Amino acid sequence: MEKYLQLHSRLIDFATPRVMAIVNLSVDSFYTSCDVADESRLLLQVEKMLQQGADILDLGACSTRPNSTPVTCQEEWHLLAQGLKIIRSHWPDVAISVDTFRADIAELALQHGADMINDVYGGEADARMWDVIGHYQVPYVLTHAHDIASNAHEYDPTMSQVLGFLQDRLNTLHCRGIKDIVLDPGFGFGKTIEQNYTLLRHLDVLDVLHAPILVGISRKSMLYKPLERTPQDVLSATIAAHTIALQHGADILRVHDVKAAVQAIRIHQLTHNKF
Repeated sequence: MEKYLQLHSRLIDFATPRVMAIVNLSVDSFYTSCDVADESRLLLQVEKMLQQGADILDLGACSTRPNSTPVTCQEEWHLLAQGLKIIRSHWPDVAISVDTFRADIAELALQHGADMINDVYGGEADARMWDVIGHYQVPYVLTHAHDIASNAHEYDPTMSQVLGFLQDRLNTLHCRGIKDIVLDPGFGFGKTIEQNYTLLRHLDVLDVLHAPILVGISRKSMLYKPLERTPQDVLSATIAAHTIALQHGADILRVHDVKAAVQAIRIHQLTHNKF
């Protein structure tokens, strides 16, 4: 079954997997960030991502890395508002996603140029989030995320449990009239390294839900901890993990390194005789 997403007044198909480029506006990011006060640097970063083949920009201004303390709503919106204004003034047609779990921030972002919302808590953190998505009728990334403050070792998110979680919420969203939904199994959110790899091996199980699948594993701890490296030193591991994800049905790769992801997708396509 072919998958589509209505995004920014155009229909996106996933005959070729897409790249979502991470644009971190929070200084608390676990890997790279970009100070919106330095407009020229932000523009250079975004321009590079787009030239390398990014299909969607994912702007985030509140870190959700483990053990992080979220910034206030005011600070999150201050950063996002500046980032949206700068990017939209130079690229009015680029597809922009905003990474937030706060409904008020999501609504402001949609009013100021965002096209979709990436909610890492799957609507669990803010009960009004789905009301906002339904009102604006925009694409929504639904993530499976066990409470990252809890002990992941006491929770065993098997693929059947992740599938059940996503299926239940997908049905609820459809009942609310929300149709353009992307599924994210939530690598790294409340899951052990072993659990993450189990989910990666069985990613294709999610195909039964007939929705685009997003994979966000770029430079995460499931890669650098087993290798005893740092996030800065696992580009090769990230490419390997992305290739495995593509083999198991990933439709969107959420990445820091656009060029490497685009090349991985191209080679994956060639192995399937898609010249």
